[in-house]
Amino acid sequence: MSTSPTSFMQSLRIQARVVHALIMREIITRYGRHNIGFAWLFAEPMLFTIGVIGLWSIVHKSTSSQHINIIAFAVTSYSTVLVWRNGIGRCALAITPNASLLFHRNVRVIDLFISRIILEIAGVTLSIVALLVGLTLMGLIPPPADVLNMIFGWLLLGWYTAAMGMLIGGLTEYSEVVERLWHPISYFQLPVSGAFVMTSYLPPSLRDIVMLFPASNCAELFRYGYFGKDITPYYNVPYTCAVCLAITWLGLLVVRGASKRVETQ
Repeated sequence: MSTSPTSFMQSLRIQARVVHALIMREIITRYGRHNIGFAWLFAEPMLFTIGVIGLWSIVHKSTSSQHINIIAFAVTSYSTVLVWRNGIGRCALAITPNASLLFHRNVRVIDLFISRIILEIAGVTLSIVALLVGLTLMGLIPPPADVLNMIFGWLLLGWYTAAMGMLIGGLTEYSEVVERLWHPISYFQLPVSGAFVMTSYLPPSLRDIVMLFPASNCAELFRYGYFGKDITPYYNVPYTCAVCLAITWLGLLVVRGASKRVETQ
């Protein structure tokens, strides 16, 4: 049975309203209306990033011959970690505490994941934009070389985060052990995420292993957009898109199965 464009757009508008309502509910539940309220959405990742900037500046203080700005490297690197770690982590066990919302006809399990993913990515995005603009105006870092490449790398990282978020979040409905396992896995993924060292610094054998992980490819592209010709990037966009597409397909299948489990309970 075919679906008319009108009914499709109507369904899309309904889902957009549902996701918006879930985002607002999540903001109020998580941050409340006191103090700075929803501003913690981007203030929290900003504080984490500022802490890393201070730590890295102290550690690399003696290496004044660095050919790139260490503050800019810290901002562009650690922000990529916050995206996929926070986004995927928030999707774990997202169904159970929000199961009562599924009694509403238009609310679906996938909406719970979409709202949390959008919220986390939006928070880190606002944080890094504010930091980059502020630090550039203060003269601490140079302006980006190619903003379009930065946006493209950021969107790819968002795609990877959304796909993995649905996969991990859906699997936690089958077993809470998945959520327990994801935390150590995320820590083990840090060395191969491309966040703490550029791929060009690695030996070829280790570089090939790191490039198997989509997050490292996204981080390299994002950093290349910022530093431009000052660095030698290593990334594979077709490979990253293929992996993200496969994870998205698996994630949607798992979410569909999780939805059926919730409906039968």
